[in-house]
Amino acid sequence: MHTIDTTAPVVVRLSTQIDAPLAAVWSLHTDVDDWPAWNTGVDQARADGPMAVGTSFTWLTHGMSITSTVRELVPGRRIVWDGTVQGVVGIHAWTFERTDAGVAVHTEESWSGEPVDAAVDELTTALRTSLRSWLDCLKARAEQSAA
Repeated sequence: MHTIDTTAPVVVRLSTQIDAPLAAVWSLHTDVDDWPAWNTGVDQARADGPMAVGTSFTWLTHGMSITSTVRELVPGRRIVWDGTVQGVVGIHAWTFERTDAGVAVHTEESWSGEPVDAAVDELTTALRTSLRSWLDCLKARAEQSAA
């Protein structure tokens, strides 16, 4: 199982509850090409092929063009990708769990590298804000579609 770097200087873990079917939340989240339509933090996104281990996707977020590669994929359950941009090594894991109230979505991400070492507090805040926005946008779109 792939996971984040728990020893990295920046590690953020967040969760949300989404009142929508698991299949709908999973589909929304893994349709990379559609991210800009609902995720306000993503300006452009394009997958190099179907979502699978080894698939890469390039996306533009907060002025940075990132190429990420899927490292683990358990359909409807878990996806992990990683990528490096401007010296920052990021590893991002997402888990999805059906609950009585819909879907519990858990995200955790680690950042390491020299730029991170130089600004741990600032980058922790930036990552936490970005992930909270991502979860909020995912929840809003999934619940809107399910209504």
